[in-house]
Amino acid sequence: MPIYEYRCNQCGFEKDHLQKINSEALTTCPSCGAEAYVKLISAAGFQLKGSGWYATDFKNGSGKSASTTKAADNASSDSASSSGSSATPTAGCGGACACHPA
Repeated sequence: MPIYEYRCNQCGFEKDHLQKINSEALTTCPSCGAEAYVKLISAAGFQLKGSGWYATDFKNGSGKSASTTKAADNASSDSASSSGSSATPTAGCGGACACHPA
């Protein structure tokens, strides 16, 4: 069930209400009792989490998954730090990153 935001135009009271989609809109303010309680329009409140297609297929714009790219970045970073000198830039970073100081 969606959560809807309401505000009273008379007293300014605001509250979220859990309602079915086909339920009637509330009109009576629970704080002052006025018939000035209106539903607000707000942004959707959901967040995509986990390792689904959205995080691995389209996030970085390349054909590789985000986890594969991250592992490759970590490996190149580890090799650069263990050598003690500036490593040659990999194709992914182009040398303009924190692991390749100017």
